[in-house]
Amino acid sequence: MATKRLKELKNLSADELATKLRETEANLFQTRMKMATGQLSDTASLWRLRKDVARMKTLKGQQVAPKGSK
Repeated sequence: MATKRLKELKNLSADELATKLRETEANLFQTRMKMATGQLSDTASLWRLRKDVARMKTLKGQQVAPKGSK
């Protein structure tokens, strides 16, 4: 499942990726608030969102880095 999401994210432009990252971070914040107030029934969604944010940030860093740099 993770590789499917990664392939979808790789096909996005830098602007689209940044927009998706902001949306996912906002969703992560809302999910954390639900967890804190006891309204969250699917606790695995918190884990998935954190991993998605990490994937997006990694791809964003790779897009910015010039080729051939270490």
